[in-house]
Amino acid sequence: MAIVGIASLLYGVEDVKRSTRFFTDFGLPIEVESDTESRFRLDEGSTIVIRQLDDPSIPRSAVVGNGVREVVWGVDTPGSLSAFVADLRRDREVNIDDDGTAHFLTDCGLPMALRVFHKTPILSAPDAVNSPGNINRFNQHRKWRRRARPKAIQHVVFAVKDFEQSFFFMRDRLGFRLSDYQRTYGIYMRAEGANNHHNIFFLNANLPLPGFDGEVRFHHANYGVEDIDEMMVGANHMERQGWERSHLGLGRHRVDSALFFYLPCPAGGEAEYGTDGDYVDDTWVPRDWFVPSFGYISFVHNLPDFLIEPPEWEVRYFDEFATGAEPGYALTSGK
Repeated sequence: MAIVGIASLLYGVEDVKRSTRFFTDFGLPIEVESDTESRFRLDEGSTIVIRQLDDPSIPRSAVVGNGVREVVWGVDTPGSLSAFVADLRRDREVNIDDDGTAHFLTDCGLPMALRVFHKTPILSAPDAVNSPGNINRFNQHRKWRRRARPKAIQHVVFAVKDFEQSFFFMRDRLGFRLSDYQRTYGIYMRAEGANNHHNIFFLNANLPLPGFDGEVRFHHANYGVEDIDEMMVGANHMERQGWERSHLGLGRHRVDSALFFYLPCPAGGEAEYGTDGDYVDDTWVPRDWFVPSFGYISFVHNLPDFLIEPPEWEVRYFDEFATGAEPGYALTSGK
C-alpha cells in the first residue's frame, strides 16, 4: 500500500478574498470562487482549498494561526486506503466523509487525511541549457513566458514540537521514507509512492530563528514550476501586483538541490515556487547534515546574517538505505 503524494491542501485564513487574489496572481488555476471558499486545481489533479479560519470544516488541531490546516494525502488504491484506516483506528479516531476521505490527527496533533487519488501525468518541456563547450540549444532562443503556472504540489512544511517523534509516526504508520536529516533542525520525508526528494518536512519549532515560538505552525508549501525562467517570471509578476517581496530572493538548497523563490503569503506562511529538485527512490542513501546551515543553502541572492560566515562542509551518510531492513527504517538518532 502506498501514499503517492499530496492530493489537497486545506488553508484556514482570515481573509478569503485577499488569499484568493494572491494565489490567482501566483498562477494557480482557479476552479471555484465565493465569499467563503475558493478552490484551485493543478495539472496533476491536486487541489488547494481556501476557507475562513473559523469555518466548521477546518479541523481542530495543534496548529496555530493561518495556513494549511489539513494535508490530504493521495493513496494508490481503495485497498490501501482501507488498510491505512484499519491501522490508524487502533489508537485514534478516524472520521470518513461521504466521498471516502479519512480524517485523523497525527501523534503531534497535525490534521491529515487520506483519499484515493490518481495523479494526472504532467507534460513538461524545459528549455535545453547551454554552457561553454556544452551546446544543447542551437539556433533556437529560450521560451518567452508571460506568467508562472505551477503544475504540482511538491511538498508542505510544518514546525512541530518534536520533529523526530513526528517523523517516526510518518514512517511507522504511513510508510514515509527518510530522505535527509538536519541535526537540531528538521527531517525530510518522501511518500512511499512518490519520487520527490521530500513531500513533507518537519522543522524544529524551537529553532532560535524569526517566526519560531515553540508552537505547531504551518511554514510553507512548494508549488512546482518548469524552470528558473518560469519561477522568476512568476516572482516579477507578484511584485508588479504589489505583493510583499521575497526575503531571500532566488536561491538553491543544497539539501534537495532545488531552486527556490519564497513569497510571504496572506493565507499563512510562505508560498514557494520550486524547480529542479532531486528525484529519488529506495536506493537513495539519506544524509546526516551535522551543520544544518550547510544543507540549507547552496547559494541565495539575499544572504541572511547567519550565513555571512560560510558554514563548515560537514555531512555524512547513514549506514542504512532509506528502506533499511524494512521499508522506511533508516535511523535518525545521532551516532
